[in-house]
Amino acid sequence: MAKVSVYNMEGGQVGDIELNDAVFGVEVNEHLVHLAVVNQLANNRQGTQSAKNRSEVSGGGRKPWRQKGTGHARQGSTRSPQWKGGGVVFAPKPRDYSFKMNKKEKQNALKSALTSRVQENKFIVVDSIKLDEIKTKSMVNALNKLNASKALVVMNNIDENVVCSAKNIPNVKTSYFFKDEDGVKTTINVYDILKYDTVVIDKAAVTAIEEVYA
Repeated sequence: MAKVSVYNMEGGQVGDIELNDAVFGVEVNEHLVHLAVVNQLANNRQGTQSAKNRSEVSGGGRKPWRQKGTGHARQGSTRSPQWKGGGVVFAPKPRDYSFKMNKKEKQNALKSALTSRVQENKFIVVDSIKLDEIKTKSMVNALNKLNASKALVVMNNIDENVVCSAKNIPNVKTSYFFKDEDGVKTTINVYDILKYDTVVIDKAAVTAIEEVYA
């Protein structure tokens, strides 16, 4: 099992924690990681783009000039794609870009992403991520002491003080992972883990992830 240090919000080391290899020490599957990122980006697409083809553009019902004898190329309508104001060839229409991944594929992709962060020493465990008040400066100072300027902050609950304090910090995003009587509540995903250089995670969240995915 990999052993990583546990820090407090002041950047001081307060202990160690052993990470479960079933979650944080798996073989990194780059194909599944890539598939998970593409899946998330595709599912986020609105798919509302729309343009008119030649059958939907108004006008153009009359042949602009006779077939032969004018010196012009033959034309059947002023709404053909080659005309100004004409329809669009293969015009895009509203569609759904989303596709599904198997549950195990999603889990393995998440494990691979977390493992890659541990292997790169970009996985910082904090004994408790919390702030006494909503103050951006306090959050900035805490992240600077942890050497995590571009970070995904994973909490074990929904702490409004932390969320609001980090909201206006560029390159910082808050997320959570916990389990209650209603089941697993989480907003972490493969895309965010890879997008941000460092994962700053609450010790209790590490335990919750191991309980669910180990």
